[in-house]
Amino acid sequence: MSTSSAMDLKVQEYGTLKVPYEILNKRFRSAQKTIDRELHGFSGSLTDLEKSVGVGTSNENVMKMLDGVIEKLQSMKRKAVDAIELEEASAKLCKRRVEHLKEHASPIPSVVAQWKKTRFDRMVVDHLLRCGFYDSALKLAEESNIKDLVNTDVFITAWEVEQSLERKECETCLAWCHDNRSRLRKLKSPLEFSVHLQQFIELVRKNQRLEAVCHARKYLNTAEGAQLAEVKQAMGLLAFHHDTPVSPYKDLFSATRWQQIKEQFRYENYRLHQLGDLSVFKVTLQAGLASLKTHQCYNECTKSTDCPVCSPIFNELAKPLPFAYCAQSRLICSITGKLMNENNHPMMLPNGRVYGERGLAQIAVNGRVKCPKTNEEFNLSDAEKIYVM
Repeated sequence: MSTSSAMDLKVQEYGTLKVPYEILNKRFRSAQKTIDRELHGFSGSLTDLEKSVGVGTSNENVMKMLDGVIEKLQSMKRKAVDAIELEEASAKLCKRRVEHLKEHASPIPSVVAQWKKTRFDRMVVDHLLRCGFYDSALKLAEESNIKDLVNTDVFITAWEVEQSLERKECETCLAWCHDNRSRLRKLKSPLEFSVHLQQFIELVRKNQRLEAVCHARKYLNTAEGAQLAEVKQAMGLLAFHHDTPVSPYKDLFSATRWQQIKEQFRYENYRLHQLGDLSVFKVTLQAGLASLKTHQCYNECTKSTDCPVCSPIFNELAKPLPFAYCAQSRLICSITGKLMNENNHPMMLPNGRVYGERGLAQIAVNGRVKCPKTNEEFNLSDAEKIYVM
């Protein structure tokens, strides 16, 4: 595998390995905290048992305490086994994806061809998930047998949170924030603050002002800097009705804030799992279109049926993309799609249209050719060879 090919693979497949690795890392930290907590409780029970034996506690009480110690030990073992199973599942997932990516460098052409097909399916599934077509994405993943190679769980969880936000509910989003609190804190994410602030606004909207003040004291009292300014501004809502025309309180009461929180959650979710804003499918498609896009693609007289960018669908998609940079121009025969060079001389018809020598010979009938662009007929012998410096 060439160095440039390996670099392209590393850039495009970063999320393929990074997401399961981050999940493994999260499960490892969670398991460590669980075992430490259970071990601390077990140690405390064992210490109480030793103290009770030393002060002459009755055998019946000692047996009860001993049963409690055994129960805690069994609970710790059970939780440790569950945690290890989750870690092993994540580790196997990482291994499965590494093995899949290694097939890219296989010397067997059929293996590489299958890898490319699987990779394309993965890219489509990822794009469908980002666009919200979850049923189609899951069905394609199942039919292609690539469930272990796509991040469906991440997007399904995100979809559940977004659905709850659309219903103007905060509990699911706050639960997600709690599960990822340590990582979000490292990223300095304001998402949890924004959700709590929205809860305060909703309480004021329902005219539950006392509950709103209690909520602010509990969840918004540690705000600093720009967040503190937002809290101060939000406190002004207590003096207004929810349909007030006064700005900025009108904007705070606006239902569009829910959409803003939804977009903020999506952004933080991508940051958390180190995913790009655009799917690999979209990035790859845009790169391909930009590399083929020329000014001729937007001129009705020069469009080619063999050019993907000239097709109606891709032509519209490529509009915002930059034009391809060509250090050296190449002449392509619009009849054959072949390069015009010393072996296929460019020939100019009397109407000024240029085609390859082989192309004209291919469409010539009884020494005459019809121009594919204008339908004018000429003698083949009238075509003149041209030279490009």
